Amino acid sequence: MDYAFVKVRIVGGIGADDDYWRGLERGEFLLPACSSCGHWTWPAHFRCGECGSWDFDWKPVAPKGRIYAWTRSFYAFDRVAERREDVPYVTALVEIEGAGGARVLGMFEDDESRLAIDAEVIGEIRPPSEKSKGYPSIVWHLA
Repeated sequence: MDYAFVKVRIVGGIGADDDYWRGLERGEFLLPACSSCGHWTWPAHFRCGECGSWDFDWKPVAPKGRIYAWTRSFYAFDRVAERREDVPYVTALVEIEGAGGARVLGMFEDDESRLAIDAEVIGEIRPPSEKSKGYPSIVWHLA
């Protein structure tokens, strides 16, 4: 996928997750696993919290899992003013299958009457947009 957009870096980011964003830009869902011990690390860091290695392999993972937690936002705060028209909206934290318990945050867009902890979901990678601050994004749908 080739997108023309301007990235807005989030203040305070350390850059360890750059490969995640590059993967999404290509339509791939990638998460880091330690090259030495295989421990999945998300959010991304420069060193493995298990063995201290500095080396990670960014592995393709199916964007599917189960809802670990979710929240409904009724107000478009300044940092997400682009979502004003979507209020109320749901954000879901999803535990990814096959990624050692890694949990990835994304928007939830589906039948909210079936929204529940432990519900199975599948991720859809979306191209950068104004709503996503110029980043590609993942949106969760019920499986």
